[in-house]
Formats: sequence, structure tokens, C-alpha cells
Amino acid sequence: MLKQNLQKLQQHPTPLYVYNISLLRQTLQKAKEESAKYNYHVHYALKANANAPILDEVRALGFGADCVSGNEVKRAIENGFSPERVVFAGVGKSDEEINYALDQDIFCFNCESSHEMIVLNELAEKKDRTARIALRINPNVNANTHKYITTGLEENKFGINAWELESVIALLETLPNLQLIGIHFHIGSQITDLSVFKNLCTRVNEFQEWFEARKIQLEHINVGGGLGVDYYNPEQQPIPDFEAYFGLFNQFLELRPGQQVHFELGRALVAQCGTLVSKVLYIKKGISTNFAILDAGMTELIRPALYQSYHKIENLTSNKQEERYDVVGPICESSDCFGKAVMLPETERGDLVAIHTAGAYGEVMSSAYNLRDKAAALYLN
Repeated sequence: MLKQNLQKLQQHPTPLYVYNISLLRQTLQKAKEESAKYNYHVHYALKANANAPILDEVRALGFGADCVSGNEVKRAIENGFSPERVVFAGVGKSDEEINYALDQDIFCFNCESSHEMIVLNELAEKKDRTARIALRINPNVNANTHKYITTGLEENKFGINAWELESVIALLETLPNLQLIGIHFHIGSQITDLSVFKNLCTRVNEFQEWFEARKIQLEHINVGGGLGVDYYNPEQQPIPDFEAYFGLFNQFLELRPGQQVHFELGRALVAQCGTLVSKVLYIKKGISTNFAILDAGMTELIRPALYQSYHKIENLTSNKQEERYDVVGPICESSDCFGKAVMLPETERGDLVAIHTAGAYGEVMSSAYNLRDKAAALYLN
């Protein structure tokens, strides 16, 4: 898609985020088809990419919104998501954020601590409202992913631990402005081993029995998201295996009559539709490698610097013999590197380079460090 639109790309300043809307629609449609087989509810995680044109496509397919800040709640509602399909998660919700979400009468707050429940109850009481909540429970399931994006272990800051549940339920009985409607789990991100989700189902089933033994009925089970994408072969695997993913939950999750299941997918829906396109500024000859210095840096895509993550890198304008390059950016940090020992066609000043699978946690995590200008976005059908 990029090479077919090379002439158009060359007319735009770089660095440039480029989005393949056709692929986005295909991905969303596949996720909708597979989740609909089991009447599952999918909420799109805005933290992956909150651009209005992306949100328009997500909303058009009927997905809800999963938000982790007050501004994400506001962005979702301003972009047409119905409040009754907005979920507000996050370990540190401010009073201002909570008050805004209460005023919008959103579907659910995912509560992560007893202290948060107390504050939410106080704020809801002042507004003479009842806040619907789900308890985010820490299932102590290892997601087998990078430690910075693992969220379901007892050592993580997220969620209520199993040993706290008795006291949390006792507390809830004293908070009349909260209505418990479900339980929520999220164990991490970029999970490619589906057996991890089987382990999650086992833990969810155990917690279901715990609540059932106490005569507590739960209408909603939110199992989070975390489904990974193929960063190594984006062209061969552009759409995740939603059939296997949703099918696994259908096979192993033991639901009670009338219960609804919710998912929070972000990366899996948008990662592959986005690419960061950058221009080569300089070639610097080294002893064991050459450096291709780009006009994009960690300010446009921080994942490699933050997580040591891999992104496939492609020279869009050269067909020469391959050489080895460290592909780096212009930021005044040694960690500003997209890839080491990358084999690329002989690369020259002015070549356009594509860094693939940047649709999730790319533009939304960009910064103005070094007083950098914000890169523009281009949407291609």
C-alpha cells in the first residue's frame, strides 16, 4: 500500500503517520464478526490510538469505548460514542475525571481499590447519583509479556487482590451510591500465547464461584484485552486471529445465565493499520555498522526505546544491494534507536523509510521532547 502511494507520500513533510483505513475496516469487521458469534461486547481501548478518524471507524462498527483517563472519556463522547457504552478504568482517577464521567452517566467505572470506591461513592452522593461499578480483580496470572506491560500480577499496581475481596465486599455494603454490576480483569498487553487467556478463564471461573457462594449476582464479566499482533510479519499477518481468541473464551469461560462478556481491545484493532514514514537525513559510516539517521525519533515512536520492542523497518525508495544499518533518530538520547543491525537496501540521504505496525502506541505516545513539532497524519483508503 505504501509503495503504491509513494508519490503521494513524497509530497508530505516527514515524519508522517500513515494510516491504512481499508485495513482498519477489515480488521474491525473481522473482530465484530467473530465476537458476535457469542454475543460478546467489545470496547475499543482509546489509549492505543485516539485520533478522530480512527474513532469514527470504530464507532461506526458498533464498538464501545474503554477509557483510562477523563480526557479519553471526553474524547469518546465528543466523537459520538454513547455514554452507555463507555467504561472508565484506571488506577488513579482524579475527582475532576470522576465528576465528568458521573455527569455523563457512563456505563461503568472499573474500580481498582477500596479507597477509590469510597471517593467515588462520596462524589456520586453529592450529585445524587448511583455509579455502576465493576471490581477490577488482580487474578495473579502471568501474561508472559514485557514486564512494563504486565498488569495482572500481585506485584503490579493494578486491581484488587484476591485476599482483599472479603473486606471490599463488606465495604461495598456501606456505600449506597455504588451499584456492583460486574468484575473486571486485565492481565497485560501484546499477548501472543493464547494459553495465557485459558489460564485467565480458569481464574475468572474461580472468582465467579466465590461471588456465587456469597449470593452475589454479577451481570457483566469484563476479561480485558491484551491480544497481540505480529510485529515481525505485518504483511503476512495483518489481522490477528480473532476466531481463535474469542473461541477460546467461549470454550473455557463458565458463564451464568444472562451474563454478558466484555472485552477491551486496542492494539489488536489498530496496530497494523498505522506506519511511521520518515526521511533519511544522514548516513554515518561506522566500524562495524553504518548509521541511518532519520528525521523521526523516539518522540514519534517511543516503543523501541521504552520496551526494546521490534518494528519491521523498510526502505521504500531503494532497490540496491543490502547493507547493515543501525536505524536511529535525531533525539539527544542514546536510546533513540529503532533497530540495530537492520538489513536494508543501500540507503542514502532523502530515502523514505517505513517503520511498520505503528498504529497503536505510536502517535498517541508522541511527545515534544527537544521541542519537536508534532508529526502530521495521513489517512489512505
